[in-house]
This record gives sequence, C-alpha cells and structure tokens, in this order.
Amino acid sequence: MPLLIDQRIVTEDPWQLLDQAALDEGSPIPENGPIAVPIIWYRQHREALQQRNSPLGVIVNGDDDLAALYADHSQLDLIAIEFPTFRDGRGFSIARQLVRSGFNRQIRALGHVTRDRLALMQSSGFNAFAINDERFQTDHLQAFSEISVNYQGTTADPRPIFRR
Repeated sequence: MPLLIDQRIVTEDPWQLLDQAALDEGSPIPENGPIAVPIIWYRQHREALQQRNSPLGVIVNGDDDLAALYADHSQLDLIAIEFPTFRDGRGFSIARQLVRSGFNRQIRALGHVTRDRLALMQSSGFNAFAINDERFQTDHLQAFSEISVNYQGTTADPRPIFRR
C-alpha cells in the first residue's frame, strides 16, 4: 500500500496500525515502535497505552464518538481517519476540526482514498494518504497542484476567496 506523506512517496512506514478484531482476540501490543489503535481500544486502555515510550496514534471513522479524540489529541502523534466508501465524507470534517483545534501532527487518510480527492483531503488538513495498490499510480502526486484556487477556505488559508 503506497503511502504519501507531505506529497512524497514514503517507502518505509514505521507505524503499525492495529486491527480491532485482532486486539479483541488477544493479539499483543508491540512494546516498542509507533502504533495506532482504534479509538474504542484507546478509550478502554488509554492509561496503559500512554505509558509506552513510543509514539501513539488512533484510528477513527465517522461512526466513532470523537469527544475523547478532541480531548486527548495533544497526547497523540498520528490520527488515521478511515473513509469506508467514496460517499462517506465525514472524514473531511474530522480532519478540519482537528486542525482547527490545534492538532499539528500527522493526519492520515485510510480506506477509499482516490486521486480525485487528494487535493480536497489536503485542503481539509490531511498530510498523509494511504492508497490501495490497485488504485495507486505515480501521477497521483500531480493531483496536489492541479487546483490552484480554492473558493472556500482551507486549513492553510481559512478565508474564502471573496475575503482574500
């Protein structure tokens, strides 16, 4: 799965994204190295996870209760937001709210990440994109520069075009 971070292809991803089902079945949590866990697991094991001496992240989607996420985001190094389908745009709002609340670390898009949505995702606050192998092409990097003007405000410049 190719990963783009800050508009560059990253070959080695140090993060281990742990699956809820595997955690529920008793899979051990790695003692070292950056991990990201589902937000439900994070809420249940928050204190133990925060005692690890490695970077910590959470995985969220639009169905999750995000109150704990907004309250604790200063403790996190990565927030991965899932896009389960093309039609589900709640991840855009989550990313934008995270940036507005001061989160300035990695916001990663997971799931249905397509070339035509990369620029919009970036303007919403995402800075990392995990793209499925079958969808990825090297010209994905051009998607970030194809739209030079945004009518609405972005996370980089929140002013709408009529206020600039």
